[in-house]
Amino acid sequence: MNNGLKTKIFSGLFWKFGERILAQGISFAVSVVLSRLLLPNDYGVVAIVLIFINIANVFVTSGFPTALVQNKEADDVDFSTNFFCSLAMSVVVYGVMFLIAPVIADFYKMSELILIVRVFALRIPLSAFSAIQHAYVERHMLFKRYFFSTLFGTLFSGIVGIYLAYKGFGVWALIAQYFTNTIIDIIVLLITIDWRPRLVFSIQSAKKMMSYGSKILLADLSGTFFDQLRGLIIGKIYTSSDLAYYNKGNQLPNLITTNVSASIMTVLFPAISNINDDNERVKELTRKSTKTMAYIIMPMLLGLACVSKPLIIILFTEKWIQTIPYIQILSLACAIGMIGSVSLQTIKAVGRSDIILKIEFIKKPVYVLLLIAGAFISPLAVAVTMLIYNIFSSFINSYQLSKVIKYSCKQQLVDLGSAFSICLIMCVFVYPISLLNINYWLMIGLQVVVGIILYLALSKVTRNESYYAITNMIKEKLNGDKKTL
Repeated sequence: MNNGLKTKIFSGLFWKFGERILAQGISFAVSVVLSRLLLPNDYGVVAIVLIFINIANVFVTSGFPTALVQNKEADDVDFSTNFFCSLAMSVVVYGVMFLIAPVIADFYKMSELILIVRVFALRIPLSAFSAIQHAYVERHMLFKRYFFSTLFGTLFSGIVGIYLAYKGFGVWALIAQYFTNTIIDIIVLLITIDWRPRLVFSIQSAKKMMSYGSKILLADLSGTFFDQLRGLIIGKIYTSSDLAYYNKGNQLPNLITTNVSASIMTVLFPAISNINDDNERVKELTRKSTKTMAYIIMPMLLGLACVSKPLIIILFTEKWIQTIPYIQILSLACAIGMIGSVSLQTIKAVGRSDIILKIEFIKKPVYVLLLIAGAFISPLAVAVTMLIYNIFSSFINSYQLSKVIKYSCKQQLVDLGSAFSICLIMCVFVYPISLLNINYWLMIGLQVVVGIILYLALSKVTRNESYYAITNMIKEKLNGDKKTL
């Protein structure tokens, strides 16, 4: 790997990690306060609306923006063309959401959803603008810009959400938080990046981007639809509170994957796109990313499952205690799903959007069958079926990757095996502490300290490659900073 690309990747990871950790740290603190001010039912109502908003958002945040990042020759005309395409699509999508709002309300027997859907869906055109800005940042690997836009957006939106929740606005406090975050993100990026939409449009550019982007759009739409299907079914068959418990149980594992996995994926995609004509370099970069992500994420997710009991009671109070089993199951599901996420990003980056689409058609029938089976049993069974599906999905993704860049499934398992083995040993010692009859603060403190010491000690004893790679990168960064002082 040449030094220029290595520097860009490390710099990108540094700022992306910083942005995610800071933003999600603030966001998590805000969610703790809001969880104490609001009821599970308030979260459940917003979760129902987000099912449809998230599906609608795919039309404006996937496809065209992804094509811009993948195309290493994308210029200003391409960005402006894609901006107007995304904006036009967002207006159409909002119109559809406006019209089907009564249908959604009738489906859930909740008349208040009509106004909530119509107001919340106004965020879709904003997302269209934001998605192109983010594509520009990723294409040029300007991840430092993310840091400031996300920082200000998360901070001010959190203040707005908490203030309105304290004043008794209920679900509208959460909606205002989402809106404020997106608006401030757009404003900060307008100030910090050079790109502005110009009044230019190229039919040729639109067709070229659509050829690649349409397949990614369909794949992402399929993935998002089926991902949201869990919430749709739980909210319909059971109660909005059941949905809130499921979503809260999914929130904490997602907090980790958003901070770490998404950060690596965001940097990895444009990095591989820049070398997508060199299979050996792509394979080398993918292998290093797989090892590093497994080493960082697995102990965090499996550790979260171990400390879920004291964590939930301390942070959210006992009214959220029903989320504990969801956290334990979904943490393991996210750890396994993470394995396949690198495969998908690499396949996207080398331009094989056709394979991405084919994979979705293979996986989703299995997803639906598992979901239906779980839904007939209980909301917790739905979480179990998610774990089973992620095992199947990761195998399919890994197998397809092995065909694209000759990174065999056996090599992938070997690269993941070291971190996974260390994690299992760590959990054997950490989880039993949660069974002791001691103060919850003392319990979680002991679990965290024992877990960290044991994981790092085992990493050093086994001479784990990722452990030394990460520590060396940190030393290089610190020495570089000292030289500039």
